[in-house]
Amino acid sequence: MTDRLLAEGRDAYRHFTPITTRWMDNDIYGHVNNVVYYSWFDTAVNGLLIAEGIAGSDSPEAIGLVVGTQCQYFEPVSFPTPVEIGLRVVKLGTSSVTYQLGVFTTQRPYSHATGMFTHVYVDPHARRPVAIPARHRERLARYILPLA
Repeated sequence: MTDRLLAEGRDAYRHFTPITTRWMDNDIYGHVNNVVYYSWFDTAVNGLLIAEGIAGSDSPEAIGLVVGTQCQYFEPVSFPTPVEIGLRVVKLGTSSVTYQLGVFTTQRPYSHATGMFTHVYVDPHARRPVAIPARHRERLARYILPLA
């Protein structure tokens, strides 16, 4: 058994966030630096949560804190190629949610990279884990792919 993530097609994802690459994203090797991918993942997840009304001031009951991330790289991306970050929920636990993300361009039918991103829900003041609020759970469940 391996923890290696696989390159997948767009049909494996429920939501897409378009992102414009920037000249400064490229590193000395001429491709987007690995740390930028994590920024893209954070942007995609939090953009979705804001759009769903379950982050920031719209969510006084609980906040999600990042407790783990992972990324597997398959094919480099370089500026000025635009990307889309695919997102799906792969685990919706009692107090945590894990997202899988894919980095896509028009240059390739499969993801250039695949990542995981886990939030643990906490009380915004005490910063101790709490159950995912029902309103959040209902909205997050829409991003789980049905089993084939």
